[in-house]
Amino acid sequence: MVDSFGRITWWGFSPAVDFQALAFTTQIQHFNIDDNGSSTSGSNDNPINILLIGSGDPRHIIKTIAHSYRWPERKINLYVIENNLEVYARQILLLNLIYEAPEVIGLQEKTELFLEIFGNTFVRSQTDEYLSRKGDELIKMVTNFNYLKQSLKFLDLSNLKYAERDQLETIFKFWRQKDPKLFEVSAMWDHRLRKHLGSRYDSRRNVYDWDYNMKLLSKADIIHSREYSNWRENGVAFDIREANYNIPNKSLASAEIMKREGQKHIVRGYWGDIINSPYVAYGIECEESSFFKKANDIYTKTSQDVAQYNVMAVMHEIIYGTKYQLPQNISETEKKKDHQELPKIQELNEDDEEDKQNVPSTTDEAGEQQQEVNQALFKCFQNIKIYLLPLNSLPTLTKKSKYAKLFNMVYFSNSMVHNFKPDIQPILAPGSLIVCESAKFMIELNKDQQGEFVNRVTGMAKAANCKAKQAFDGEKDNVLTYFYTS
Repeated sequence: MVDSFGRITWWGFSPAVDFQALAFTTQIQHFNIDDNGSSTSGSNDNPINILLIGSGDPRHIIKTIAHSYRWPERKINLYVIENNLEVYARQILLLNLIYEAPEVIGLQEKTELFLEIFGNTFVRSQTDEYLSRKGDELIKMVTNFNYLKQSLKFLDLSNLKYAERDQLETIFKFWRQKDPKLFEVSAMWDHRLRKHLGSRYDSRRNVYDWDYNMKLLSKADIIHSREYSNWRENGVAFDIREANYNIPNKSLASAEIMKREGQKHIVRGYWGDIINSPYVAYGIECEESSFFKKANDIYTKTSQDVAQYNVMAVMHEIIYGTKYQLPQNISETEKKKDHQELPKIQELNEDDEEDKQNVPSTTDEAGEQQQEVNQALFKCFQNIKIYLLPLNSLPTLTKKSKYAKLFNMVYFSNSMVHNFKPDIQPILAPGSLIVCESAKFMIELNKDQQGEFVNRVTGMAKAANCKAKQAFDGEKDNVLTYFYTS
């Protein structure tokens, strides 16, 4: 399955989760939330500590931050462990993007930038320019913690090793390169397809159609077959505008050690998912029910529409601390149009950004002004701290006293769930919640294999003194939750 799912997790294989909402539905005692969503005690001075292992993208972090105003005010510390520095680089980039002041980048353009960087092998020229410019700023952040504190006060990189920060700097420098031959993603994507499909390559469109109808449709029918097939062919998931998506997305480049003629070589390429798609993370669930209306038993919207709304909504909530609502003056006829562009938020007076050739960048002085603006708008970040930990550092965490009984919640991706061992018990707070991403959307697994995955994870949980509150269905549940009982 490595040939299809890839060696690096650029996007997760389950929808974004608000960890506080998950704690509410599972009634985890540390969050002190009653049945009405209010605090059960007069004080929430004790911070909530959440550890994410292998989540790939920051979707859970972003949604938890965006919805934090809906819950009792408290400090939340989010600790992240990944197995690739390129994943960290993208997480820093996307977190920086959502923290851009609305005066710098409007909500619509910010949403499109996010989705392009997140899930496209090819991006627009404006997006490539943004990536290049941000490369300079991100280098300053990883090499100068004072600048990091000024720019992204909620992010802490001090736990990373010096060599890891040096490698992050190298990654950001690569993003600044203009030569498209340095990352020929089209040829790389095609090479992955040929290796995965073998003799089926010439009939690959039929393979895409089979995978969609026989494996994906029953789990995420809002994803349109045309969307899925086009992404399988070229890796472009979000083509929101009628624009040229023709520049390789260098943030999807990563290095792997390969053997050639008995010698080891470092090869830069695209080593991510080529079968599941990035639609699952943001494009299949939504609080706005109108996106799931049907006409003649066919959805009037697509996964791209859902993803665009979801990203725009969380960005609005992060900026203003209020729930995003579709403008009420849109007629029902307009709402039913296929592929309608989502409306711009009314609070902003945005220019027509389609004609812009470059995304604005900030100087140091402008950065300070942006920080002042952000403190007034981005209030949800006042109680958030995100710590990036050294790669694959879970075994060492359990041996450090500062992490003893620290975590109230631990999240495992399905690719990192093998780390769910009895060894993690020293870092678990009493009654903590363990959340494991299911294999529901791993479309190369059949029903029996998905059930076996649930049984295997449940067995691992039992060995670590964790128990399930309910029985799980491998075909229906997005996540599996367990309580630590010791």
